[in-house]
Amino acid sequence: MAGFSTHTVTNQPPPLAGHDLFATDRALVDAVERHTPGELLGEVRAELSALGRAGGSAQLQEWGAQANEQPPRLRTHDRYGHRIDEVEFHPAWHRLLGKGVSAGLTGAWARPAGHVRRAAGFLLWSQVEAGTCCPLSMTHAAVPALRADPALAARWEPRVTSTVYDPGLRPAARKPGALFGMGMTEKQGGSDVRANSTRARPLAEAGTYALTGHKWFCSAPMSDAFLVLAQASEGLTCFLVPRVLDDGTRNVFLLQRLKDKLGNRSNASAEVEFDSTWARRVGEEGRGVRTIIGMVAATRLDCALGSAGLMRQAVARAVHHCAYREAFGGRLLDKPLMRNVLADLALESEAATALALRLAAAYDDGSERERAFLRLAVPAAKYWITKRCAPVAVEAAECLGGNGYVEESGMPRLVRESPLNSVWEGAGNMQALDVLRALQREPGALDACLTEIGRAHGADHRLDRAVRDLFTELADLEGAEGRARRLAERLAVVLQGSLLVRHAPPAVADAFCASRLGGDHGGTFGTLPGGLDLASVVERARPVS
Repeated sequence: MAGFSTHTVTNQPPPLAGHDLFATDRALVDAVERHTPGELLGEVRAELSALGRAGGSAQLQEWGAQANEQPPRLRTHDRYGHRIDEVEFHPAWHRLLGKGVSAGLTGAWARPAGHVRRAAGFLLWSQVEAGTCCPLSMTHAAVPALRADPALAARWEPRVTSTVYDPGLRPAARKPGALFGMGMTEKQGGSDVRANSTRARPLAEAGTYALTGHKWFCSAPMSDAFLVLAQASEGLTCFLVPRVLDDGTRNVFLLQRLKDKLGNRSNASAEVEFDSTWARRVGEEGRGVRTIIGMVAATRLDCALGSAGLMRQAVARAVHHCAYREAFGGRLLDKPLMRNVLADLALESEAATALALRLAAAYDDGSERERAFLRLAVPAAKYWITKRCAPVAVEAAECLGGNGYVEESGMPRLVRESPLNSVWEGAGNMQALDVLRALQREPGALDACLTEIGRAHGADHRLDRAVRDLFTELADLEGAEGRARRLAERLAVVLQGSLLVRHAPPAVADAFCASRLGGDHGGTFGTLPGGLDLASVVERARPVS
């Protein structure tokens, strides 16, 4: 029709769909190859490429959008007035969660190279719809806590590591697969869990209790069981709370409301009340924090992995757009200033990926030295990587201009999601203080981190200088609480620099050291110094096979 003759779509990029999220992420591929034994590499590559192709497909991208646009709904009662406390999810959410479970994203603990392959898969899956990652993360992370009680572990571990997604509330004995949640936060205490007021009263059967109290945040409340903290006679204690009891009756698990969150909208987060709720003790009375700390450490690593995945997706979309969009006589990708912005974003993304996968490899190793390394490196990485996610997502959205502010681009969803991992599992101050505690109380942790950093000694003068500056910072830890964030940041950035100098292409390592360690970087992205091979950095980040 003549009225539409002027509406010809030109100078728009093709959809970023139908590609392999894994194979097109060179930084991730390199990290997986670096940390996977040679005899397993072919199997792991095939596994991750299958997941990457699924995650990059138009179908799963549509499911992710649907799950985000149709958030869960709380049903406290059925039509007859019976209390049921159920959460309804869009079918797309169930499809995505089922694919995540079947891909082994809850089953790292018993597989060879299980943590590296699972970490890479989790990083990929966070790019599809991050709302499904919360139940996957908590279920995966429940295993260390469950192992504090061999009988509980024997019953639950095969179900939480299963590749069978079995929604619906039934007794655990009747389910081939199960999901776990966690309940620690209370309204009066927040991160100070020792201020929790939920009480645990012992019952006649040994190891069983009745819980009464509340939890201010309980994500994924449709899960089959929860690890929670409550006050017993000997102090704060860890408990397992099943949703359904062995006789088929529902445990008292009152969902008061669902939180109306900024992002992560496809995942339900609830306020929960316990009223003589049946629970079984996990670990010793009064040792609740020690019992659950393994779960917390694993979920903190997942926060870093999730943020690395979000950054990768934001950067991939920005680079893809600029590779096709033309302005002022040429591709945006070839414009010097835009290239500077994209390269700067790509450096942040690759550094996050390298550090997060190195931590996963430490879990696979399991040696005393690697456990010490994790004690300090996990909170430092969780602090820094999650802090960098939001500015990366915002800047990447700006690369699309006005299109990046439109929901159809997918960028606003990434922007809303980007602050979340910094808040969950202990916000920034908690991570920085945890770094400080490890530095003060566990010299083996610092020694392990410095040994890792020292493997790049002499390879780059800017890194060597940054290490010397770090030593100066570490020399005086008395009264260091006020600069704990600075310590966490510098430790994480120096770790990233060491990894990139040893393993990344020279153009990436040079640009990272010049900007992050050499001090020649402005306050915003796109301020990399001159003389760097930025074209190679950007091309490496481009999502093409």
